[in-house]
Parts: sequence; C-alpha cells; structure tokens
Amino acid sequence: MEELLLDTEFEQISPELLNKMDAYWRAANYLSVGQIYLYDNAMLRKKLLLSHVKPIVVGHWGTTPGQNFIYVHLNRLIKKFDLNMFYISGPGHGGPALVANTYLEGSYSEVYPNISQDEEGMKKLFTQFSFPGGISSHVAPSTPGSIHEGGELGYSLSHAFGAVFDNPDLIVACIVGDGEAETGPLATSWHSNKFLNPITDGAVLPILHLNGYKISNPTLLARIDHEELEQFFKGCGWTPYFVEGDDPEKMHMEMALATEKAITDIRSFQEHARITSDNSRPRWPMIVLRSPKGWTGPKVVDGLQNEGTFRSHQVPILVDEKHPQNVVLLENWMKSYRAEELFDEKGRLIPEVADLAPKGNSRMGSNPHANGGLLLEELRMPDFRKFALDVPSPGSIQGQDTMVLAKFLSEVIMLNKNNFRVFGPDETLSNLLGAIFQVSNRQWDAGMQENDEFLSPSGRILDAQLSEHQCEGWLEGYLLTGRHGIFNSYEAFIRIVDSMFSQHAKWLKVTRELPWRRNIASLNYLLASHVWQQDHNGFTHQDPGFLDHVISKKADVVRVYLPPDANCLLSIFDHCLRTKHYVNVVVAGKHALPQWLNMQEAETHCTEGIGIWQWASNDQGSEPNVIMASCGDTVTLELLAAVSILREHLPELKIRVVNVVDLMKMQSSSEHPHGLSEVDYDSIFTKDKHIIFNFHGYPWLVHRISYRRANRNLHVRGYKEEGTITTPFDLRVQNEIDRFHLVIDVIDRVPNLGSKGAYLKQQLKDKLIEHKHYVNRYGKDMPEILEWKWNIKP
Repeated sequence: MEELLLDTEFEQISPELLNKMDAYWRAANYLSVGQIYLYDNAMLRKKLLLSHVKPIVVGHWGTTPGQNFIYVHLNRLIKKFDLNMFYISGPGHGGPALVANTYLEGSYSEVYPNISQDEEGMKKLFTQFSFPGGISSHVAPSTPGSIHEGGELGYSLSHAFGAVFDNPDLIVACIVGDGEAETGPLATSWHSNKFLNPITDGAVLPILHLNGYKISNPTLLARIDHEELEQFFKGCGWTPYFVEGDDPEKMHMEMALATEKAITDIRSFQEHARITSDNSRPRWPMIVLRSPKGWTGPKVVDGLQNEGTFRSHQVPILVDEKHPQNVVLLENWMKSYRAEELFDEKGRLIPEVADLAPKGNSRMGSNPHANGGLLLEELRMPDFRKFALDVPSPGSIQGQDTMVLAKFLSEVIMLNKNNFRVFGPDETLSNLLGAIFQVSNRQWDAGMQENDEFLSPSGRILDAQLSEHQCEGWLEGYLLTGRHGIFNSYEAFIRIVDSMFSQHAKWLKVTRELPWRRNIASLNYLLASHVWQQDHNGFTHQDPGFLDHVISKKADVVRVYLPPDANCLLSIFDHCLRTKHYVNVVVAGKHALPQWLNMQEAETHCTEGIGIWQWASNDQGSEPNVIMASCGDTVTLELLAAVSILREHLPELKIRVVNVVDLMKMQSSSEHPHGLSEVDYDSIFTKDKHIIFNFHGYPWLVHRISYRRANRNLHVRGYKEEGTITTPFDLRVQNEIDRFHLVIDVIDRVPNLGSKGAYLKQQLKDKLIEHKHYVNRYGKDMPEILEWKWNIKP
C-alpha cells in the first residue's frame, strides 16, 4: 500500500472524517457483540450481570469486525461517487455485521419497524439474534440487502458476477472469506472476470478478507508470502491492492485509499470501454484486507491468546453459569467501544456519525437489486405453438425434443435482449440447443482464435466455463437481482450442484414468508443427455437422482416435469419461464423418438399434468384389467411398445394407458399443490387394479410420493443402477424398463391369462437371453427384437 499513500492523485482523508468512520465502526462492533451475547441491558447503563446474557450464546465473531470495517468504507465511496452498490458477505456466519450495519443506516428498521432505532429497539435487535423465534447467525434472507446466505461457503463471487451481468451501473462489493477461498467453487469463480463485458455489464469488487483462520485451522492464503499471493491473483487476471495491519488509524487511511483507487479504476475502465466501444478485458481491481481474526475483541481469554487466532472464530468468551467470572471480561470488551460517545440518551446513533451512511436506496441494505423482485420485468414470450411439430397421429413421426425447444428459446433470447440468459457447463451444443447460437454468441472475454465458434465479448449464453458450480452461481445471482434464465446440463452431472440447489430452494422458501421480499423468476433446469440415451459415455453418465433430491424440498417451491415428446416440452417450458419463485426441473431427451401428441393435445395434457391416453387404451366402457403408466420420454416409448405387444397377443386384456408429465401429480393434494386428490387419483388408477409404472428415474421415488394412496398394487420399474457402455436398448433391458419386462410384469400379476400368457412370457424371456448374447457378440441390438415395437392403431 505504500505506493498508494504517496499517490498525489488521491487527496488525503481528513482526520476528522477518519475519526467519524472509526466511531461508526465502533458502533457496528458494539451492536455485533451485543447481538451475540445480550438480551437485556443493551446500553450497559447498569452493571452487566449474568442474567443479562443469553443462556445459550451462539454466533460468530471472528469475521464480523473486519466486515464492519469494510462496510463503513464502502459507505464513504457510495456517498462520494454516488455509487449503485450492494454488499455480498461470503464468509460463513457474518450475520452480526450485516444486521448491525443495516440497523445503523436505518434500512433494517424500515423493514422491521418493531426494531426501532432507540434503546428499546436495540434490546430487541440483540435478543432476536440466534435465539428461538429470532434470526439466523448468518446473512439470511431476513437480512435487508442480502442476496447471498453465507452459511454455506463458495458461491459469493459467482453470485456477485451473476448480479452485474446486464447491470452496467451496478457494482457489487463481494467479501470473500479466506476459508471460503479454499472451496472449489470459489477458487473457480476468480475466473469470472473473463466473462464480464465492460460495456454492457457492471463490475464486481472482490475484497478478500484475509484474517488467517477457519474454525480451528489456519487458512492457506494467509500462510503464503505476499509475493506468492500477489502473483496468484495477478495470474487470475486481477490487480490486487493490499491493506494489511492491525492499527485502526493506519488501516482506516490505507483502506480509504485502496477502495478509492479500486473504484477509480473501475470507472476508468468502464468509461474507456463505453466511449471507444473497446470491450477487451481490463485487469479489474480487487482488495486483499489482512487484519486480525476477531479484531478489537478480547486479547486473552482464560490465559490463551484470542484475538488473531482461531479461538475468536465463534464465541470468544464463554459467559454462562460455569463461567460467571467472564461477565466482567465481556463488560470490559463492550465498554471498550465507548458506546456512550456513539449513542444518545435514547439509544440513537448520534447525528454526526449517522450522517456517514448513504440515504434512501443508496444504502446497501435498501438497494433494489438486493430485493430483485422489485425490479422484475415479465419476459416477452413468443407463441410456443408456432414451433410445434406436426404430428398427424401418435407415433407417426420422429423428432428430437431439445432441438425443437432450442428454436423456441432462440426467439425468447431475441425478444429479451437484457433480461434472459442461458447458462450451462459447455454442454449446450451437446444437448442439441445449437439453434440458440444462431441468435447469440457465448459471452467470453479471454483470448480467441480463428477456429473458435460462437465466442464474443457480448452474448446471451454463458456456457464456456466447464463448471456447474459457476453456472449455477451466475444464474442464481442473475435471478436474485430480477432477471430470468435457464440452466441446461447433463442429467448425471447436475448432481454437482445438489447443495447449491438446496440453498436456493431454502432461500425461496424463507423469502416467500417475508412480506417485504418480492418474488423472483423461477430457477429453471433443463436436464438433457439423460440416463437412457448414453450411447458411448456409459455408467458415469447415468444418474437420475437429482429428482429424488429435488422433491425433498418444500412443496410450495419445487416442480418436476418429464414431458414425453417435443410438443409437451414446448408447452411445459413456456409455463416454467412464466412462473415465479419456484425451482422447475424439466427432463428431456435429445435423440430422435416417436412423437405422440399434436400441439393442441399436448397443451391440454400438460395443463392437466397427467392423463389417460385413450388412443392407446382399450378399456373404454369397461373396467381395466391393468393400468400401464409412464413418466419420461424413453420409458413412455417402452411402455407403449409393451402395450402394443399385449394388445396383439392378448387382445382380451383391458389396458388403461396413463402418462404423467407433472411428477408431483402422484403426490397427494394434501402434500403438494399439484397433487391429485384421492378421488381424482382413484378415478385414473382405480382402487385395486395392478399398476405397472415405467419411470424415468429411481423406482422408489414414485413409491415414496404415492405411498398414501388407496391402491397399493403399484409396481414401478425404473433405473436400478445397472449400466455400462452398451446399446440404448440393452441399457433398458439391464434396468428392466424395456417392453419385454413390462409385458412379463403384466402376465405375472394379472390373473386368468392362461396358457397364452405363459407362452408369451416364455417367448419374451427367450428373446431377452438371445438378445444379450447378440449384443455381447456384435455390439449392437438384435434387429428382430427391435421389431417388437409400438404399433398401436388409435
């Protein structure tokens, strides 16, 4: 930082202003400690007693004073440069800092009027923190100004970049914890700067909060020397400015100069790019703040160093019935902030200090981008029906579902130039969404060569980095700041972001219950290259378990769709893109398969979410002998092939064919808003007939969501974790979702099929054995076995 101190470009900050900033910092620290420990005697107007301390003290102090320090310096910049900025807190459990600062600036009390800016409100502020019925110890959805919950580490920087895409005036200050920096997603996200367009996007100011320790271990980036750390960040394309030390007076001056230099850099880069239309990548600034962990906290506790060690990570001082003597230590610590100088007799921050905070929506706790539903604009949507395949009769043509969808998405992109993006980890072309590249390039601001395709500094597609974590984080940040998008991925590898999905689903669940939070656009997943069509990738690419994970979340948040053909996929996706505050998971294939429904039929079927396919059934006017149901594209083909075999060889058998598009229809309406009532379920599946259900995913998932139904004669076939590099049909045989095993299932369960049934069963078993030998010998499916395909005449 020495070079900045000598730089005449920046005027020295007046001692008076620095003193006020230090006072603001002390006020935030005081409020933070009070939140962790106290539920009474908030202003310490009387001697602190054990009875004033929470019986169970929970919280994290170590990261808090550093974040308070950062916040007051960002406030200065917002006022000086009239910035549009908000704050992402990446370190885990930094809740006391953000709550304290939004309380000091007034945004917290505007959202929660009962937490008033006086002594009574301060007491409530303290009591609610990490207390039953109160608020979380991390930067939760309940915290104004937050789009990122710090309880799980690794996603802060991806969220920050997602927020600034298509937001040219926005700067996101992203505080990265040095423990967080060790996670895979965060380590990857330093490269987000290669995807930022300085003309059309905003900017991210990363601030690495280097305080040295995790829960009980040192952090790696704190234990490498200055030169190596600087080289690391320069190698990632950043210009790092260092602020290092523990003397508050010196640190305030250095932080003021470093942050001002960073903002000046950002504005200079953007001004140059926007005046000259030069969108080449600048070396964006970042800040490394090295300060003691638990800064300004107790130096020594129980004879052991506390400040500057891992011991300050959570609660530095144990104050309870076993440690009553520590009440004095806590009181001395809190009094070191001299609250009587900072708050007036009514408990309000004194005006000359309070004036340091920005006003109105310039406050980081009130920035509309941190409550993205306030800014949400509806998508301009094309008529999906014009992209429909012409299906004269069921199965009369073949189509590639995602290829059809891509044409629809292309027009969505064209109609929403700055409000919709497609994200994915280098799989968009593989998932046959290539048509979207006819209307947009990939956004990419690293080097380009002659043979590259679809790369440009500007584009609506972000799929050029092979990281599911990065794509998920970008999309979440984009949605949380009021825009729309989709994430396309191979089905098996979406599991990489299981935990990220969980956190987003929890965010949606909690914010749905906060009246001041506005609904955002839904998180839409398109899972293609799915389990049943891995012609060469094999076992590693076969895992439909994301569906199991998704349905474990709250019913008012999650939706799962498995359209059987292209027209149904179009209808479903049009619906999903229009929804708010859900996670929509859509599974669709890319290989050519028979198409079953024309667009009018598809729209009706998808609106209902489940239906009896009368054209494939032969139980009209009578009770069925068996229900044959499917959910998914490939499994629907196999089921209809099985129905064809049964209708040809056992024509007296009455079969009802059911197709499920909306998986949650199988759940009771008492458990999921999309679920069928008991009456409706029984009208489709009967109360006692055998149900042979061919499912895309793991079979127990269907059992799990339908276990309360009256009809317990449910037999589900699905993926059973049997796979290798084999033929598509052989993969189905190994998992027994194929037409032959389905027919055998029916013969085994429906009574009175006699010798005809027994003969057909044996014939099919012999064919399966013969087919296996053929595949092992020739590496392809036996031609005659594939002749046993669907051939139902409607």
